[in-house]
Amino acid sequence: MSAWPHARVELIEEQQRLGALEPPAWRFRRGARVGAVFVCFARGGTGPGNTGDAAWAAASVGDEAVVVPGRAGAPYEAGLLALREGTVLEAAVRALTQPPDVLLVDGTGRDHPRRAGLALHLGGVLDLPTVGVTHRPLAAEGEWPADERGARSPLLLAGELVGYWLRTRAGTRPLAAHAAWRTDAGTAAEAVLSTCRARTPEPLREARRRAREARAAPVRR
Repeated sequence: MSAWPHARVELIEEQQRLGALEPPAWRFRRGARVGAVFVCFARGGTGPGNTGDAAWAAASVGDEAVVVPGRAGAPYEAGLLALREGTVLEAAVRALTQPPDVLLVDGTGRDHPRRAGLALHLGGVLDLPTVGVTHRPLAAEGEWPADERGARSPLLLAGELVGYWLRTRAGTRPLAAHAAWRTDAGTAAEAVLSTCRARTPEPLREARRRAREARAAPVRR
């Protein structure tokens, strides 16, 4: 698929299609290049935002980071985040000189009513293994893990393991690591933990920092 749906009903149909697929599994290995992508929007808006809101998407892997400006495709709506962010996130990843082995995305994957959240959808578009990283699950449920680095506990959706609560640093709130495109819950947790010196994975911290810096930069005329 090379284009993102622009209407709610089209996205739902595409999510249903993607969620039913079973692409070859990717397994985390030591030394894998873990990248990330993050988008932020212009300050000052309220509520779910609007179609056309100014956006800055950054992609980071290793020593490379790129920022691509764009526009929101739609207001925010839970479960339909791809309408708002998909196009600009794809553009940022494609701007990298070389794609990562696996991409961390600020969104869910299999933890979704149609098993195809933004992280999974973006991976399908890019043909790239992806992992979702969020502060809380979307629809899945599970108890927090022990308060020690590396501890994990299952996130279940209708009895299906779709991710893990993952303690990336003792004494801090765990993150939700989501199975997404070509990754299962265990692989997702391994990829996230491998890049964490603090609570948030380093590639995601870098992408978030670059996107916010671009947003704050003065407009040149």
